[in-house]
Amino acid sequence: LYPGTGAATETGAFDNVLNYPLPEGCTTATLQAAYDGEIFPRIEAFNPDLILVSAGFDAHRADPLAGLMWEVEDFIWLTNRICDVADKVCDGRIVSTLEGGYDLDALAASVAAHVKVLMERGG
Repeated sequence: LYPGTGAATETGAFDNVLNYPLPEGCTTATLQAAYDGEIFPRIEAFNPDLILVSAGFDAHRADPLAGLMWEVEDFIWLTNRICDVADKVCDGRIVSTLEGGYDLDALAASVAAHVKVLMERGG
């Protein structure tokens, strides 16, 4: 989401980076199609020992930066799906670090929902 970074053509020196730019105005349907159709299958194929989540919440519709239309429920869905994939490929090992979110109310609600899912799932 950071301007000027993360182009789909940026695949890393070892072709091991997946950047999946989401269109401005991205909604729940686009989010779920991207993750379930492309991103999660690639993660499963890579078969990591650990999933690192750079948890940015600037995709929330109230955030002034990204121009995406996600709701707290989308972060709940995404966190649950990340946990599903982690359970499948790396015994549930996840590390999540806070990256962004600039509308403080949306950030607080989204982070709380994300952490709640991680706690409920045993993370």
